[in-house]
Amino acid sequence: MKKLLSLLFAVTLLLALAACGASKDEDSSSDSSDTKKLVVGASNVPHAEILEKAKPILAEKGIDLEIKVFQDYILPNKSLESKELDANYFQHIPYLEQQIKENGYDFVNAGAIHIEPMAVYSKKYKSLSDLPDGATVIFSNSVAEQGRVLSLLEKGGLIKLKDGVEKVDATIDDIAENPKNIKFKPDYEPSLLPQIYNNDEGDAVVINANYALDAGLNPVDDSIEIEGSESPYANIITVRKGDENKEEIKTLVEVLHSKEIQDFIKEEYKGAVIPVTE
Repeated sequence: MKKLLSLLFAVTLLLALAACGASKDEDSSSDSSDTKKLVVGASNVPHAEILEKAKPILAEKGIDLEIKVFQDYILPNKSLESKELDANYFQHIPYLEQQIKENGYDFVNAGAIHIEPMAVYSKKYKSLSDLPDGATVIFSNSVAEQGRVLSLLEKGGLIKLKDGVEKVDATIDDIAENPKNIKFKPDYEPSLLPQIYNNDEGDAVVINANYALDAGLNPVDDSIEIEGSESPYANIITVRKGDENKEEIKTLVEVLHSKEIQDFIKEEYKGAVIPVTE
């Protein structure tokens, strides 16, 4: 009888332990399911660096952030369309609008995060006013950037655009005054511009801040002309239409707008990247 009771007790104990184990497994599974994976494509500098800083904050909020780094401006949108990414963070609004027009992407802006002031660099001259007659200015082959470049050159007094022209949409054909007969070469991939500058090609090179920073240039200290903080070219979190309402996307934008991340941007880039909160 005692043996039977001992056997029954052992069986009961085993069942209780099994139930406990199952409960723990279920709890563990539940905890795991509470964590949401978010895959974001980004340019190396400063976008991926900013996301890395945000990663532990997002983890505390139940979001496992995976960052995929891209070296060009084409693949991040293709990857977003093919659903390899949940969002990307590399482009400004005029570029997004141009890409939507050209490729039919069904994308939206989920939030502006920062501005990267575009700047002009030269190894030969210390200001735009020093450029000689017939000087060559080299810049990106991105159509969406042309108005931005020309606005920067106009700000520096090198050219004047036609009255009434929308600065964002301006092209070389919209130049009304070019007193120094500047030659423009908008023929280069943006990622190649720092190397072109280092090779001392042309008289001046206009470079996007992310590529400049990645090449060890500081737009504030090393340029001969730089955009102001009033630039409309804010870099944004881009998502497929409808995904802007997902909680994890909203949380990502909120974290990137947080004081901690804003302070990081200010301290890390010292004016070469400017945080945006709206």
